[in-house]
Amino acid sequence: MDWGTELWDQFEVLERHTQWGLDLLDKYVKFVKERAEVEQAYAKQLRSLVKKYLPKRPTKDDPEVKFSQQQSFIQLLQEVNDFAGQRELVAESLGIQVCLELAKYSQEMKQERKMHFQEGRRAQQQLENGFKQLETSKRKFERDCREAEKAAHTAERLDQDINATKADVEKAKQQAHLRNHMAEESKNEYAAQLQRFNRDQAHFYFSQMPQIFDKLQDMDERRATRLGAGYGLLSEAELQVVPIIGKCLEGMKVAAESVDAKNDSQVLIELHKSGFARPGDLEFEDYSQVMNRVPSDSSLGTPDGRPELRAASSRSRAKRWPFGKKNKTVVTEDFSHLPPEQQRKRLQQQLEERNRELQKEEDQREALKKMKDVYEKTPQMGDPASLEPRIAETLGNIERLKLEVQKYEAWLAEAESRVLSNRGDSLSRHSRPPDPPATAPPDSSSSSNNSGSQDNKESSSEEPPSEEGQDTPIYTEFDEDFEEPTSPIGQCVAIYHFEGSSEGTISMSEGEDLSLMEEDKGDGWTRVRRKQGEGEGYVPTSYLRVTLN
Repeated sequence: MDWGTELWDQFEVLERHTQWGLDLLDKYVKFVKERAEVEQAYAKQLRSLVKKYLPKRPTKDDPEVKFSQQQSFIQLLQEVNDFAGQRELVAESLGIQVCLELAKYSQEMKQERKMHFQEGRRAQQQLENGFKQLETSKRKFERDCREAEKAAHTAERLDQDINATKADVEKAKQQAHLRNHMAEESKNEYAAQLQRFNRDQAHFYFSQMPQIFDKLQDMDERRATRLGAGYGLLSEAELQVVPIIGKCLEGMKVAAESVDAKNDSQVLIELHKSGFARPGDLEFEDYSQVMNRVPSDSSLGTPDGRPELRAASSRSRAKRWPFGKKNKTVVTEDFSHLPPEQQRKRLQQQLEERNRELQKEEDQREALKKMKDVYEKTPQMGDPASLEPRIAETLGNIERLKLEVQKYEAWLAEAESRVLSNRGDSLSRHSRPPDPPATAPPDSSSSSNNSGSQDNKESSSEEPPSEEGQDTPIYTEFDEDFEEPTSPIGQCVAIYHFEGSSEGTISMSEGEDLSLMEEDKGDGWTRVRRKQGEGEGYVPTSYLRVTLN
């Protein structure tokens, strides 16, 4: 397991951890230097120094104690405290072999760390700049489509105006053609920018940042190994001059050799792995569909013939970057404020604690029952009734703990299912077609009533789409007397396989040519007919590439 794969979204955690490692290295160098200065002050000063560098927090509350580097450091301090009276003869050796070399190595590590994080921030800034360019091109595309539509309406109005001169009509038509050409260029630019951004985003999350994180892992493991070697230098200096305290020094050597860089990396993963899935690609938002269509009774539109353009600015977007500062969260009993992986681990810990407490209470209940039996058989040893309150209290504790165990088991099962779901989404996101619409397909028997003439439609107000999109048609009232079209209004090609298992749908194979009978009315479904006339039904619009007649 490596940081680039497991901690892909923990930029700040890695930044803190690597800084902590360098601080620990500097702390150790400073420790040895100060220890050399106090060698002449005998045991009292040396024990004061050890006390100074021992962790201030209790061991069970300090997450850094889980790292072998920190554990070795604590064990080393304890060994130093054991032979506190023999420190006068090692000051010179420690000053040269430990302080100078590790201080120099610490500076090299700081420069390397700085370089890696600068590279990561540059990559993040480039991706953010690409996203801003994508938004700019999308807004331009939307604006040009509106201008093209406006110019087309103006040309049509002048063409029907008997008072307008031929020159005015020709000028308006030229302007409409120019606007239409500009909108087409904006569309191509937006499509190219979207493709470029999705490619850059995939490269960022699956290649660029994992490589940087793997370099940081290699650097941190080298630093940890060198720090362990620095611990060993301390023991070697002691062994050279103080053979009397060989046992203590041997213990320090064991502490130095117990530094496990790979295990520390695994510990960091277990402590901070979030379990979230990587974000997927953005979808293409085509604002030019209504501009390029010939108005027809089967087309969706507003009652006055104008297309409904959805403003991108009204769509609320989720935060895409895992590198920003985290907001303060409220701690909940089921740990739902934590990432999925961390929530699962905390719930597992709580469940184990409750089971241990439950077992303890049950053992105590059995002991009290046995004591009560003894009292009943031998009254002179005690009154059995005096045990009743304790037995009742124990039974109450057992019932309470059983309820808590059930509660935590339910939370844990839910958290584990969420972790498995996120893993599946992360692996399959770039290898599967888009999901079909969440709404059911329209009733094919009533499709003729849903595609009537636009002459009698009532105007419907535009509302900005929600973050999840709109699942209902934009216009719901149509002319009841319009007859269903019998001839196709266009052609389409299936770009994904679709198994039409629900009522009103039709199955299709990837690459199959179909006849377009009715366009998408905003619910995500399009009515098609097989070329041989074998069947007709609805398929997801996102599974098709459509060409209108």
